[in-house]
Amino acid sequence: MAALLATVTISLLFAATSIPTIAAGAGEAVIFAFGDSLSDVGNNNYLPFSLAKSDYPWYGIDYDNGRPTGRFTNGRTIGDIISAKLGVPSPPPYLSLSMNDDAILRGVNYASGGAGILNETGIYFIQKLSFDDQISCFEKTKVAITRKIGILATKKLCNDALYFIGLGSNDYINNFLQPVLADGHIYTFPEFEDLLIDTLEGQLTRLYKLGARNVVFHGLAPMGCIPSQRATAADGQCLGFVNDYVLQFNSRVKKLLVGLNSKLPGAQMAFADCYNIVLDLINHPEQYGFKVSHTSCCNVDTTVGGLCLPNSRLCSDRKEYVFWDAYHPTDAANEVIANQLFADPDVGRVHPALGIAPSPSPL
Repeated sequence: MAALLATVTISLLFAATSIPTIAAGAGEAVIFAFGDSLSDVGNNNYLPFSLAKSDYPWYGIDYDNGRPTGRFTNGRTIGDIISAKLGVPSPPPYLSLSMNDDAILRGVNYASGGAGILNETGIYFIQKLSFDDQISCFEKTKVAITRKIGILATKKLCNDALYFIGLGSNDYINNFLQPVLADGHIYTFPEFEDLLIDTLEGQLTRLYKLGARNVVFHGLAPMGCIPSQRATAADGQCLGFVNDYVLQFNSRVKKLLVGLNSKLPGAQMAFADCYNIVLDLINHPEQYGFKVSHTSCCNVDTTVGGLCLPNSRLCSDRKEYVFWDAYHPTDAANEVIANQLFADPDVGRVHPALGIAPSPSPL
């Protein structure tokens, strides 16, 4: 789940009554998403040299028109499902927009497959938008919004926003745990963890200075249990040491958010913990209507990336599988995760819009 884990990033903006009618209606959520392949809705399609793409079959087979969109799953991302719960369309990819488009007032997705907290993460994908890059894109969007609605209205939009951020999985799976890359040799695990947390603190502080006040950080899922990691184990079971890394990272991020809340006036940053949700999905799939959680619906080759290729063979019933490819959950699994995150009281306390009781979303 470099993706699962990785995870998903959403920002809700409630339009002020002084904002022109081209902005979202009063009380209507505007979403800005930051993240990696779990929340990418097509940004990497616009990066010509990126090797982290899903703009081909069988990705998107269960999405609206059955065609690939750049989402790394067979259907919806977690962000898509939460957008629907909030009654708004899923925001378009940043790289598909002009900063003159009125659409930027109603939501933008900055997520990029292969992205990490560290800029060097995913370097072998050639092109991707790191978290630093995504924040820079948001900064450009804010400038464009200011040109449209003015300084005061833009400030209110940003201060009222909810930023839902999901990153970190690629920093392990596509960086530290890769023997051919430098960071795993340069740093011990505690040193690498310190680097991630220190970098993330700077990035969240930067977002705060751009106006972010209400932040939900989507923690990492048990990466040691995703198909790509199981494939490296002699017995095909979960990699315990990878899950230990995840638990330590999640714990450090929780403490970081508490610290930022105490020192940044008006900051309300919450941790959305999906670790136990996903672990329960994997250990007890039948309780959620699934049958298979140890391997993926798409018969992938983990030696050549683990993505679902056009010549791959699919399972007979995609709703029975937790995982779509070697990293990413299926549409059906994303719905379970989104429902439970949406009902998390810690998340709900950040912004009233997220306190709505979850309701099933049709496929």
